[in-house]
Amino acid sequence: MKQMSLKKKRSLIGLSFLSPWIIGFLVFTAFPLIYSLFLSFQKVKITPSGIKTDFIKFENYVYAFTVDSQFTAILIKFLRELLISTPIIIVFSLIIALLLNQPIRMKGFFRTIFFLPVIIASGPVITDLMAQDVTSIPSIEEYAIFATVLSSTGGLLNTILVYLMDNLIIILWYSGVQILIFLAALQKTDKQIYEAAKIDGASNWECFWKVTLPTLYPMIIVNLIYTIVTYSVFALNPVVDHIQANMFEISTGFGYASALSWMYFLVIALVLAVSVGVMAARGNKKYN
Repeated sequence: MKQMSLKKKRSLIGLSFLSPWIIGFLVFTAFPLIYSLFLSFQKVKITPSGIKTDFIKFENYVYAFTVDSQFTAILIKFLRELLISTPIIIVFSLIIALLLNQPIRMKGFFRTIFFLPVIIASGPVITDLMAQDVTSIPSIEEYAIFATVLSSTGGLLNTILVYLMDNLIIILWYSGVQILIFLAALQKTDKQIYEAAKIDGASNWECFWKVTLPTLYPMIIVNLIYTIVTYSVFALNPVVDHIQANMFEISTGFGYASALSWMYFLVIALVLAVSVGVMAARGNKKYN
């Protein structure tokens, strides 16, 4: 028997370390996903003798768009909030990362403060905070400046401003991981590039647009993906609540809830594909 080559030994060692994750993924992720897809085409009944299924083709999917008008309304509202919140979260994260990258005291303390909500922002915590009205600026509509801005802007901008003020704290709480990603990229940027730009007469504003932003562009795409995924699976997501509510309804059940889950997954996947595709194409066109 020939001696095992070094390359094959390393491959086996690597697979041995990966095997717990592979087994866990197949058992706890891949199988439930495939099974939920199977259930989405079934009428599921839970009986004392077990789960019984009846193949009904695409009736669950048709029901979602022809009968369950609430699902469509909730999904459209969520997509509108996602479209508004994602750019705000990314811009805020970039601004905070730029500030934390400056030579200031207690940078570690400020990083902890901005990252702390990521650790404690569970569903029950956010629900309790929202019940106490601490996730928005109280009576912001009564402020003279805010009223003046609303009176001088259009309908869409008004909607964005009102949504921002009503959900400001929640939006900021989504930004912890994105800040750290931007900060790590900023700290790895070669300082000599900025020195060369300064020698050529570039201002701080020009350095940001010509040096910093192109350097951070890949991280912007990463944060875009992370923000959309995080926002779409958050515990207080109304679409998730609607799916869970239908899961335990006798008239709909697991089959219909599975169909809603797969439609929601496809919508989020489409949003991700379009967002990343547009950003990547724009980055290639602008910075290459």
